[in-house]
Amino acid sequence: MVFNSRLIAVLLAFCIAVVTTSFLSLFKEVSSSALVVTFLISLSSTYLLGFIILEFLIFREINKIYSLLDNLRESELTSIDQNKSGLFNPLKKINEEIFSYAALKQKEIDELKKLEAFRREFIADVSHELKTPIFAAQGFVHTLLDGAVKDKSVRNRFLKKAAKSLDGLDILVQDLLTLSQIETGEIKMHFESFDIRQLAEEVIDQFENKAEKKDIELKISKHAPEQAMVYADWQRINQVVTNLVSNAIKYSNKNGKVTIDFEVTNSHVITRVKDTGEGIPPEHIKRIFERFYRVDKSRSREKGGTGLGLAIVKHIMEVHKSKVEVTSEPGKGSVFSFKLPKKAPEQVSGE
Repeated sequence: MVFNSRLIAVLLAFCIAVVTTSFLSLFKEVSSSALVVTFLISLSSTYLLGFIILEFLIFREINKIYSLLDNLRESELTSIDQNKSGLFNPLKKINEEIFSYAALKQKEIDELKKLEAFRREFIADVSHELKTPIFAAQGFVHTLLDGAVKDKSVRNRFLKKAAKSLDGLDILVQDLLTLSQIETGEIKMHFESFDIRQLAEEVIDQFENKAEKKDIELKISKHAPEQAMVYADWQRINQVVTNLVSNAIKYSNKNGKVTIDFEVTNSHVITRVKDTGEGIPPEHIKRIFERFYRVDKSRSREKGGTGLGLAIVKHIMEVHKSKVEVTSEPGKGSVFSFKLPKKAPEQVSGE
């Protein structure tokens, strides 16, 4: 520190010695030699007393506090600016350090509260999503056990409904496992170069019948390039495109359009999935990638799905060092887009 106990004791002793000597000089009886002796005695005695008091009662304890704060800063306060108030007032600096530490702890407490609220909401959502297919299947099975099993037509119909509910339960559990494995890194990405347009064409073939049933035109934009090579995990990007196209069809009105387009830049390919559906209100856009979040819960459940599709999409793109952008206008549709590199990072840097 600039102002330590020794320096402060010297300044204090000098001031007292000067004042004492000046006062004695007012008396004519006091000789010059006596004034010098008085000055030296006052200076030395005041210095020793001040140094002992400052060093052992104040500065030594302050230094202990500084050492503790430094240790805390190394592990938890690395982002807090040091020496905000200068060094003239060490107690003020300590006060700022303690306040900064308290502010950081309060921030951590707020984050923990948010996580706790999210955990409660997540458990409630999972419980509800699991309960629906389980209760449905349970109801069909108990109806059969109560005697309906003897009627062949009723038996087959109820068994099909129970099987459908259990299939939905299996899909939900698989989506939960996939999401958990991506977050924990259990699922390893296998990066390779492939044509994302060809992948999109295969996804379109998958949903062709579903789109026809709703009279929805599902196609690749006529302006899209004939080939769009990207470097990514084919299986996971297939999952991303599948989820986006499935949602686009699900929330598009009859006689609507779902279009996949590609924009090729120098280093990336931007994929866009555009629909002419219901659109998303602005206040919901930031939350649609949360687990089980639904803009309209009652209508969303009628349309099916686990409510995890966009959460999986978000996490897959994060592993690819990218993200999904959304633009939407209620009543006019939505556009979901994501960007992937054309080549491996080392290839790009080596060029």
